[in-house]
Amino acid sequence: MKKNIYVVGAVIINDNKVLCAQRGATKTLAYKWEFPGGKIENSETPKDALKREIAEEMQCNIKVGSQLDHTVYEYEFGIVHLTTFYCTLIGSEPVLTEHKTIKWLPKQELHMLDWAPADIPAVEKLVNESVI
Repeated sequence: MKKNIYVVGAVIINDNKVLCAQRGATKTLAYKWEFPGGKIENSETPKDALKREIAEEMQCNIKVGSQLDHTVYEYEFGIVHLTTFYCTLIGSEPVLTEHKTIKWLPKQELHMLDWAPADIPAVEKLVNESVI
């Protein structure tokens, strides 16, 4: 039986552009694009986990807003439960520590990237909403 993995992703919006992060070569789903974030620890709320993960991975702070989407996707390595939230940067810009690269794209250009499968429903929702 595959394990359930509960993760969160930050849909960080700044100047009408969305932060997209490319996974590194040594990571699972190498070179796929994703909304940055990570696993929820046992004692954390999803929003607290997202703040911690972004602080660790990108060395910046975010304000976590409303939920964009929740997706369950079955990979070979497990079943990922991804909850994405709209976020805004507080203070400094993100710094690359774990990702290969990042891009700020208008939502109309998000389809140009090769997204991790679990992130695709959030991308679709974001492109079709009139929020930004």
